[in-house]
This record gives sequence, structure tokens and C-alpha cells, in this order.
Amino acid sequence: MSKPSFLQPAEWARHSAVWSAWPSHADLWLEDLEPARAEVAALFSAIADVDPKTGNPRGERLRILACGDEAVASATAALQGKGAEIIPATFGDIWFRDTAPIFVHGAQGLAAACFRFNGWGGKYVLDGDDQVAAQVAAKAGVPALRNDWVLEGGSLDVDGEGCALTTRQCLLNPNRNPDLTQGDIERNLRDSLGIESLVWINEGLLNDHTDGHVDNIARFVAPGVVACMEPAGSDDPNAQALKDIIATLKTARDAKGRKLEIMTIPSPGAVTDEDGEIIPANPMNFYIGNSTVVVPLYDSASDDAAVEAIGKLFPGRRTVGLSARAVITGGGSFHCITQQQPEV
Repeated sequence: MSKPSFLQPAEWARHSAVWSAWPSHADLWLEDLEPARAEVAALFSAIADVDPKTGNPRGERLRILACGDEAVASATAALQGKGAEIIPATFGDIWFRDTAPIFVHGAQGLAAACFRFNGWGGKYVLDGDDQVAAQVAAKAGVPALRNDWVLEGGSLDVDGEGCALTTRQCLLNPNRNPDLTQGDIERNLRDSLGIESLVWINEGLLNDHTDGHVDNIARFVAPGVVACMEPAGSDDPNAQALKDIIATLKTARDAKGRKLEIMTIPSPGAVTDEDGEIIPANPMNFYIGNSTVVVPLYDSASDDAAVEAIGKLFPGRRTVGLSARAVITGGGSFHCITQQQPEV
């Protein structure tokens, strides 16, 4: 079999920039708009990692889209001194892991793999979200590689060597690509992202409207090494699912034939919203920046232990835990709102 034409790099590879968006729509965020903006600003500040002595970012360039004059002004004020580029644009919401393109390396250099987006199976269809990938590719100045099937970036996690983690609950869900078989999807992923080996996990977290995105449950942290969550106890609402994930990963091999080394992170257990409903809060939705790994926190008893455990996996970077209680009211967390652009 010939070598794939494109390859999605691992997230720990060097980035030239991170793409994200500023919470812009009051009708979506309601009373959580300003708290979410404060949490997003803290995330961006950590990623930029500005040197207090020189004023220069030690992390990566922030390229932040904002929708509407008020949002542009708000983002500009909040991110002053962070080296952020604020880009007026049209979009529905901030979940750029899923709506922005996935950057890949090819023979001609960097390109943007753009996929169809259908609002996570038609559950949240917002004006402009299906145009984000094309806008970002154009602003990045790289070729847009258009793929005529539905794929969200959060449904995959790659090792940069041809292996990816995913879930059947999402990629095989008939609300995404009802006409594609598992074999079709595997071939498409090889052609578009260079994925030659796919580790299929069955299901994700309870009440996850993304239908089990893998970036909430299991992440590559190095070639051959995967982090996932250990249940908080028998009363953890995801206890059985998390045990099943560990069991699946223990039997998996990557594209090079290696058995995966499994590192466990404490689950936050039952985290609820203001109505007492279980929400898919998790520390796995961390972002791996050039200098900083940012871990979402939810006022859980395991927050500190999760940050410590994740920090040990990235000894060359500082690890920062930041509140994501407001951001998650929108349905996701820090990894969900970021999309890295690799260095050429």
C-alpha cells in the first residue's frame, strides 16, 4: 500500500499558531457570556505565555475570530498585551476543534483538511458554523482540501505517526454519514489525514451531545502512550464506560504495531449543572500548547490530582489548571474551542 499523501501531526508538535473564537452571541450564552469570556481569556493568556520581562509570547500566536462589533471590541480589550490577532468573522459558536479545518502536512507543505459540519448530527445547527473551515483556511493562507463527508476534529486524537483514537458512538453514528460503512470511513481517514491504524472505542461520556467525542475520554500524550480516566468510584456516572475504555486500550496496537502504554488520570466523578443534571466534565479536554498544557477544572475534589497527573506526562511544558465551569455550559471545554496550526 502506498504512503498517504497527507499526515495530521500530533498536538505536541510545534505550532505556529492556535485558532479559536471569542464567545460572541449573547443569545447562546445568556448569563454565562461574560463568565465564559473570562475563562476563555485565561485560556488564551496561558497559551500565549507572555514573558513578563520582554512582553513577548513564549507559547504560540493567538488567531482569534470574533463575530460582530461588540465581540471584536470585547476580545481586543480582554486580550490586549497577549499578542493576539482579532479577526472579524462570521460563525455560530466557538467550538473550533470541530468547525475549523484540521491542518495536515503534505508534499507541498501545510494544507487545511476541510470537512462538512452538520451541527453534531443535526442537534445544534447554527448559521455560519459550516463556513468556519473555509474562512480559517483562507486566513491561514494555505490550500483548502475539501472532503465531502462529515467529520469533527474532536472525534479523533492522533499520535502523528499514523494512528488515531476514535469512538464508534460518533464516527459510526447514522446522524453523521449514514451512507458510509466503517471501511469507507477508515479509507477516507487514511486519504485525508494519513491515519493508517484506528483504535475504536465504543462509547464516550454520559450526556455528551457530541455523541462520544474521544477528546473527552482518551488522548495520545506521546507515540505509543495514551492517557484516559480512572473512575472516581462506584458512584462515578461513567464508571463502567471508563473501565471499558481502559480495557479496549490495553488490547490495542498502534500503526507501528506497538502495544499502547496506558496512563490514567483521575475522573472528576459526578459533576452537575444548576438543574442537577450530569454534565460531561472531564480533565481530558486539555490543550497541548508549545509551552503550556492547559487543563480544564470543574471544582471537583480531583482537580489538583488531575493537573498533577497530566503535568507528569509533559515534563518539558508547564501545566496550568483553569476553571471551565462557565465554558462547559456551552457544551464543551478548552480542547473543543482550539485548533492548532502546526509549523511548516
